[in-house]
Order: sequence, then structure tokens, then C-alpha cells
Amino acid sequence: MIDRAHSLPTARQAQQLGISRGSVYYLPRPVPAADLGIMRRIDELHMAYPFAGSRMLRDLLGGEGIKVGRLHVAALMKKMAIAAIYRRPNTSKPAPGHKIYPYLLRKLVVTRPNQVWATDITYIPMARGFVYLVAIVDWFSRRVLAWRVSITLEVDFCVKALEEALTRFGKPDIFNTDQGSQFTSADFTAVLKREEITISMDGKGCWRDNVFVERLWRSVKYEEVYLHAYVSVPEARAAIGRYFEFYNAVRPHSSLGCRTPDAIYFNQPLLAAA
Repeated sequence: MIDRAHSLPTARQAQQLGISRGSVYYLPRPVPAADLGIMRRIDELHMAYPFAGSRMLRDLLGGEGIKVGRLHVAALMKKMAIAAIYRRPNTSKPAPGHKIYPYLLRKLVVTRPNQVWATDITYIPMARGFVYLVAIVDWFSRRVLAWRVSITLEVDFCVKALEEALTRFGKPDIFNTDQGSQFTSADFTAVLKREEITISMDGKGCWRDNVFVERLWRSVKYEEVYLHAYVSVPEARAAIGRYFEFYNAVRPHSSLGCRTPDAIYFNQPLLAAA
């Protein structure tokens, strides 16, 4: 929006657009290499010990010879959009003014595709830098219906993934999310309301409420992300896309009777063993 080559001064352009001059002049600083290394290890520890908060992670890192303070660990966790996942009172808050919806899946028996969809965001480390990944998952079949990679946590990439899933696969009866600000935002919930989809949201900090997406993150990180050091965002996007094709169509799931998500979602017959 801001044209630095325009004859109108930058300050006047910002004033006309109704945005802060500070935001125009500010240039984000890259994350130091040392912090990127710590963030990568925090992500691995978080996958292994999802209940670990900043204090425990500080101590785990210290045991590996990585000296870092608790507040610094907490700041990096915030940048990574991760938190210890255990039930705790009044600590996981959405953005001010965003509506929270009740959790509807606790006693629900899910018996078919497109009955329940779920979503979440995770942190993806690269050789230098990081990105965020969002995925839309069918609860019954575990199939990844749509996904997007983004360099920021703005809501746009979540909405685009949702719109793609709806366009390609119809709509679910219930859509479940956590209470993150992206999913409680008006932009995201407006799409669900437009399609007359019932909205469900996890309890605060309770990983069991969205367990199938948490299992997906574990699979994609241990089977793909941690085995590579992506040098660019396009490389990360392409590699993750290939993995999801494998995950949906080739990788057998023990919880699905050793069938694939595609086989369950599209009701393909189970082939006899050779």
C-alpha cells in the first residue's frame, strides 16, 4: 500500500491510509541464528513432552548444555505459537472481543467423513528461519483436506485453507478449532457461519480435544520436517505438500485398520493382501 517512490511523503501516505507511521518505518529484524537453534530444539522437546512449560523446557535445555533463561524460553514459545498443553484455568485467552464457542465433541460418536473437521497451526523450522503450517483435517478419516504455509500468523492463510477445503470437499456438520485468535476471529468464523457449519472450540489448553490434529503434527514433523533443513519457503511448501500426498494416499494408519485416509474418506474397498 505504501509507495516509497511516490511524490507524496511516506508520512502523508500513512496518514491517508489511517495507519501508524511507526509501522511504515519499522523493518523487522531477522531472528538471531542462536535463537533459531533454540527454537528448533524447543519444537522437538514440545513434540516429545507437550506438557512442558517454559520452566521445564529451560531445565531440559540446560541439561543439554543450552543456557537460556525462562523468560527467553517463554518469549520464543510465544513467537512459535506453542504452549504447554494441559488443562489450566483462565490462561489460554483469545483476542479481546472474540467469541468463544462450546466444545461439542466430548461425547459425540463420529461415524462418517464430513461429520467433523478440525484445524490447528504448528511451527515449522527451516535451515534459516521458520514458517507456520495450518491444516484442515477430516476427523473420521484423518485425511488432510487442505493446508497452507505462511511466514506470519495473520488469519489470511487459515481462511484460504478453509475456503479450499469447502470448495473441494463440501462442508462438515461441525468444525472444531482451538481458541487461538486466528480461529476466533470474525474473518474465520464468518466463513463457517456463511456455510451454516456448527462451530466447536477446544477447552483451554486441553490437547485431547483436538488429538487427531496433534497426532498429525507429530507425524509430519518426525517423518518429514525434522529429517530436512529447508532452505526456502517454496522448498518447505513443496516438501510438505509431497508429504501430505504420501500421508493421505500411501501411509497406512494403524488406527484405521492399516488403511489410508484416502481409502476411508472416499470409501475405497480394502484390497486383499497379495
